[in-house]
Amino acid sequence: MKLRIGSSYDVHRLDKGEYILLGGVKIPCEFSTVAHSDGDVIYHALAESILGGLALGDLGTYFPPNSTKTKDMNSFEILSFALKEMEKRNFKVNNVDISLILQRPKIKTYIPQIRKKLAKELNVDEDCVSVKAGTNEKLDDLGKGLGIGCFATILLIQE
Repeated sequence: MKLRIGSSYDVHRLDKGEYILLGGVKIPCEFSTVAHSDGDVIYHALAESILGGLALGDLGTYFPPNSTKTKDMNSFEILSFALKEMEKRNFKVNNVDISLILQRPKIKTYIPQIRKKLAKELNVDEDCVSVKAGTNEKLDDLGKGLGIGCFATILLIQE
């Protein structure tokens, strides 16, 4: 059995809006992410952790931030690309650990929905998907509510 670990981090500024997307789940709130795509930090960090685990580089290699083709792109397309690259190499997801950093909104009630959606998309059981959220204790721009960050760690297996 071959194992690969991937890890990544994504961050976006926040501005006035009506919702944010986290793992494809729409979270109603008074702001939105500022991004070239739809700004889903979970999908971005997760996709890049897959690419990293496969030693395929970063998201910017495949989805340049100045490309008109990727403007306002649904971030699930980015995750789908990474999953296809993973499958081409005969790997599959063993488990994933997601850590969100955001001062607001409180997303505890959305975590089960995010986990369920990610488990389906990654083709794993829900107990293989961890999603946690914390604040930055009002330190730096994330802690002041000016942005949102996400760490993703993934274990890929090839049997």
